[in-house]
Amino acid sequence: MHYHYTTSPRADRVMEANNIIIKPRGCSLFLGLFLFFAFSASLADAETHYHDFVVQQTPVKRLCRTHNIITVNGQFPGPTLEVRDGDTLVIKVVNSARYNVTLHWHGIRQMRTPWADGPEYVTQCPIRPGATYTYRFTIENQEGTLWWHAHSKWLRATVYGALVIYPKLGSSYPFPQPNHEAPILLGEWWDRDPIAVLRQATFTGAAPNISDAYTINGQPGDLYRCSSKDSGVKNDNAETVRLPLDSGERILLRIINSALNQQLFFSVANHKLTVVGADAAYTKPFTTTVVMLGPGQTTDVLLTADQPPARYYMAARAYDSAQNAPFDNTTTTAILEYKGACYTKKGQSSKPVFPRLPAYNDTPTVTAFTSRFRSLTTAKVPTKIDESLFFTIGFGFFNCRPGPRCQGPNGTRFGASMNNVSFVLPSSNSILQASYQGIPGVFTTDFPASPPLQFDYTGNVSRALWQPVRGTKVYKLKYGSTVQIVFQDTSIFTIENHPMHLHGYHFYVVALGFGNFNPVTDTAKFNLIDPPVRNTIGVPTGGWAVIRFVADNPGTWLMHCHIDAHLTWGLAMVFLVENGAGELQSIEPPPADLPPC
Repeated sequence: MHYHYTTSPRADRVMEANNIIIKPRGCSLFLGLFLFFAFSASLADAETHYHDFVVQQTPVKRLCRTHNIITVNGQFPGPTLEVRDGDTLVIKVVNSARYNVTLHWHGIRQMRTPWADGPEYVTQCPIRPGATYTYRFTIENQEGTLWWHAHSKWLRATVYGALVIYPKLGSSYPFPQPNHEAPILLGEWWDRDPIAVLRQATFTGAAPNISDAYTINGQPGDLYRCSSKDSGVKNDNAETVRLPLDSGERILLRIINSALNQQLFFSVANHKLTVVGADAAYTKPFTTTVVMLGPGQTTDVLLTADQPPARYYMAARAYDSAQNAPFDNTTTTAILEYKGACYTKKGQSSKPVFPRLPAYNDTPTVTAFTSRFRSLTTAKVPTKIDESLFFTIGFGFFNCRPGPRCQGPNGTRFGASMNNVSFVLPSSNSILQASYQGIPGVFTTDFPASPPLQFDYTGNVSRALWQPVRGTKVYKLKYGSTVQIVFQDTSIFTIENHPMHLHGYHFYVVALGFGNFNPVTDTAKFNLIDPPVRNTIGVPTGGWAVIRFVADNPGTWLMHCHIDAHLTWGLAMVFLVENGAGELQSIEPPPADLPPC
């Protein structure tokens, strides 16, 4: 199928039906200026966008089989939300599915509106089948690519979509204007109900079954079975996403890793990609041939159609940093095709050119790519730190009686933790509601600022340290406090790259490294001038990452590994940021339609 991308909001083009139509440039200068100023004046103020999201069961056929998956408005992936900085979104969610659901607006700051953040039992109780809830929030000082997804169990395997934030009217991109823009959503597909996969893993205590395919904008591509038959159209690549471009055109690809459990490499055959943004923050441009994104991360790249007219594969496959862990070793594809090029030879369609992707365990390529990110301008990094935190992150195991519920390694159950605390979601109330209403017994405020024991985190860890403690523990922060967190990977079971996501905030990534963090020698490596701004950071496998931020957004904010299998095992915690002084530094009252617990 052809993928119909959007034109840039400031490009001299319009969409008509299913084609990109170039507007003629021969009209009078006066008329053009008049229309421009009239249009600008009419939209000078920020807008409010209203959407209805119906969460429903929808039959979708992939890999030769039809599954009734959970979608929004029957679309897979879900609708793309397009707004400008300063706009407000009002999204009424109707749950017509059979599961409880919440939606999270990944990367949105949610200033003073934590009730709209979405993670179930953290900021709200779930929207039950047949119920509704309206999310209301304003975009404040953010531009670029974010996304939205379900935040209930594993529903985000199919419930997700792009969220594009354009500059305010009168502003422009800090990079060359693209002719087109296209969201590229990388996903995972299971040839069964993902909730059933989760339930099986939860019952057995073993690792969940790996996915059966990766997808680009919901389609697996040419390298999987039935890739040309699912639509019923008998021609090559009937269900493979295609991006048509004219020679010389420039396109902005808004790449989103919406996969449930897998970091992914992405590349376009024979084309260079210029990175210009990540996680809705502009970066100093740099050129690469391969991009790596952890689940939850976004990367904006410019691509120029400067190669001989032909067809070129866009492809994505796994970066798997965990040693001896099973993973989906397949490759998803889409096609970049030059308009007007001849694709047939002797009556047969010529195959697209395939890109060179790194090996699945190519950590040096990941390190080289990640180390190139820099903020576009000088950053206001906190230098005086009020809260210096050290968080170990990694796996663990729970001992249990031998039997069908103990099928993890050596007759245990898989777990994961931060500072030896394996996070447990409440079941009777949300943490935000309990905090706001003063309800006791839902959580405790004793999450540790550092691990209870110091050890050789990336060395040979004693098995006596492998079992964490379960708990619903939060860490309190005063409004306006400056925070530094050192994330330290551990080698319990195996080292692995963990994409750590903080709700309600973005943060400066001041340093990354391997081995055990050394506060004496590694502090000298901190970039306090132009560190990148992220909302999700991949902590290097067997290494560490240091982030800084100001606690300027009151509420309860989940921080977790964005690999959902790890979140399910407990690799998470919650910050409780206290109100400041006055209304503008305090949480807004809960909405009247907040789902009951």
